[in-house]
Amino acid sequence: MSSTCFSSSILSINLINTYKVEAILGLQTLEEVLSVGEICSNAQIPTLSLLDSVPQWALDRLPFLVQASPSQVAQMKAFVAIMESCGWNQFTLIYEDINSASIQVIPHLIEAIKESSVQMSNIINLSPLTSSSFLEQLERIKSQQCRVFLVHTSLETGISLFQSAQNMSMMERGYVWITTNLITDLLHTANPSTFLTMEGVVGLGSFFPDRGSWFHDFSTKFQTKFKIEQPEEENMPGIFAVQAYDATWIAALTLSEKNTSGQNFMDAVSSQSFAGISGEVRFINRKPAASHVFHIINVVGKYYRQLGFWSEGLGFSEVVNDRATYNNSLQNLGHIFWPGRPLHTPTGGVVASTVNPLRVGVPVMAMFKKFVEVRYDNRLHKFTYTGYSIELFKETVRRLPYYIPYEFHPFNGTYDSLVEQVYLKNFDAVVGDVSVVSWRYQYAEFTHPYTETGMVMIVPVSPYHGQWLFVKPFTLSMWALTIIVNIYCGFVVWLIERNNSPELQGSALNQTGVLFCLVFTRMFYTNVENVNSNLTRMTTVAWLFAAIIIGQCYTASLTSMLTVRRLIPKVTDCETLKNSNAMVGYDKGSQVGSYLVDVLGFKHENIRSFTSPEEYAHALGNKEIAAVFLAAPYAKLFLSKYCKRFTTAGTTYAEGGFAFAFSKGSPMLPDFTKALLNVSESGTLREIEKRMLGSEHCVDQEAIQDEYERLGLGSFWSLFLLAGGTSTVALAIYVIQNLCQLERSLITIISDARKFCVHRRKRLSRKVSDVESVESPNAQEMT
Repeated sequence: MSSTCFSSSILSINLINTYKVEAILGLQTLEEVLSVGEICSNAQIPTLSLLDSVPQWALDRLPFLVQASPSQVAQMKAFVAIMESCGWNQFTLIYEDINSASIQVIPHLIEAIKESSVQMSNIINLSPLTSSSFLEQLERIKSQQCRVFLVHTSLETGISLFQSAQNMSMMERGYVWITTNLITDLLHTANPSTFLTMEGVVGLGSFFPDRGSWFHDFSTKFQTKFKIEQPEEENMPGIFAVQAYDATWIAALTLSEKNTSGQNFMDAVSSQSFAGISGEVRFINRKPAASHVFHIINVVGKYYRQLGFWSEGLGFSEVVNDRATYNNSLQNLGHIFWPGRPLHTPTGGVVASTVNPLRVGVPVMAMFKKFVEVRYDNRLHKFTYTGYSIELFKETVRRLPYYIPYEFHPFNGTYDSLVEQVYLKNFDAVVGDVSVVSWRYQYAEFTHPYTETGMVMIVPVSPYHGQWLFVKPFTLSMWALTIIVNIYCGFVVWLIERNNSPELQGSALNQTGVLFCLVFTRMFYTNVENVNSNLTRMTTVAWLFAAIIIGQCYTASLTSMLTVRRLIPKVTDCETLKNSNAMVGYDKGSQVGSYLVDVLGFKHENIRSFTSPEEYAHALGNKEIAAVFLAAPYAKLFLSKYCKRFTTAGTTYAEGGFAFAFSKGSPMLPDFTKALLNVSESGTLREIEKRMLGSEHCVDQEAIQDEYERLGLGSFWSLFLLAGGTSTVALAIYVIQNLCQLERSLITIISDARKFCVHRRKRLSRKVSDVESVESPNAQEMT
């Protein structure tokens, strides 16, 4: 490399001093750009570099340097789009340290994967390596799980790499090879026989329109000249020839103007746009606009075919024009022949083989054995693994799109240590009641949680009776109608009996008091012998019948309520526990202990670990601890078993739920998460949960009635109808009788009046007759 730079420097000095050139084109390596650019800048000779990745600091340092080729770094985004479309989440980068510019793709690649879920699992540098070193490096990456490789090397190194990969059976089913433009743009110059070792390779290449008349004329001239110089070969102009032609054309157009050498040349290039074969070229800060469209090829047999294109911000398409239809799926470009020609898209990774099955760690110290239970069978001399988490893991494995052998291994330690074993490569996965916690992500990655999330506080309950418990037996409408009917029946009795009972008479205030006293005592007073009217007796019998039944029902309901304990939590929040320095419990080996101290603020001496639900119940019952903090799935099981004496209190604290753990970057993780969601959406998860966790029965003997059953009008409307109807009938008869009696009284009064008038008339007539008889004798004597 140093000799090339030296010769380029000598050549540039010769061109400047001897031939008095006004501009220099070429320079395809960063070393050449720096050495020749320094010489040309000192001589104020414009230099057009065909390197597509000239760093900005070099342009700032060399004022007469121009990057003539557009940057191709956006192809890293195209690569990430392919990864996401195929569902691959990790890859290995294989690059050749050709020159300093070749490694500049790495920062752009890292930047591209930042915005996605794709991860770079390994980086392989092939410079400078012999074929034996190729084999050594390939053997190393073959032993890893990742099967997606991004190759960023020269064409010569790439061909040697694929030949070595074929010899090691790494060009077969399950492998994915994707090349950058360094190889793809030069495939048209390669011998077709070399394509046999590259079958299934997908390549990203630089795009330029090759359908215009300008390109057709250039292609014809290019092939004619190439035929003269290389008569035994045929070659089509590629992207490098097009870029070199456009750079030459730009330099020629600029220099054709007057006074455009030196700084004037640089000003003219920066202020004008040029039409080239690759399209319109406009320089900004001495760089053309970066490429945003790339073509995608697929090597098949002894040739390669174009699949389509990828455009930044748009996606994949079969053509690039106004009628193009864009999509985010690579599969829409048609069938792709991957290495080994599989019928489906490779998974991008390899799972454990039968020789090396998946090593799955299982916690031995699980507190709730219905989730995980590890036992040693003395007869078979091996461990047995049962529980909800184990059954769910087995069902999830059955839903995977491929076969995966596995074997369980017991682990007797904390859950944090268990997850750390994945990071230490002692286990490939962890299955059990393992909570998803943020700090555990430094050791492993987790599937989607398969249980509800959260952590709750469980406390003992205490009996409670409300101060208005005596009104609870009846509903409000029942109380209202009972009072109304009693007042109505009492009014009817008072109205009928008031003329016959001196105690019901008196002033209006006295009679009002008597009326209300009668209303609320008649319900409990059953003696009807001191009443004078049969109507009163009829009303009282119906009234007392309803009152006795309603009163007995009220007594029975109230007695039941007083007998049943109303239970409330003894503690309602964790602040009360902290302020009183109360002792609290948690499950041994879990992350809950750290959460209580670091997040909730409990003191170390005030927390105590337990290993079984029975220990929890005993400690809570004996007041050794005031509360216990459990993950929501644990709390559900605990309260199912001890449903009468304990309850949840306070808020639900953040906790990630239970999930399966895998090594970071494991290609199986997306497949396991998808299979787990499949189990959940199909209803199988619910069936497993019901079968494994739903058999827990409450062991507490005392019954709890969560809500009082209050008596309403629906149960007693017939009694109210009887009492009210009977009183209404009695009232009607009483009114009719009084009206009839009033009528008879009026008739008697009228008859007596008539008799009195007749009697008075007769007496007056006799008096007149007597007077006349006295006057008549006197008259005779006078005559």
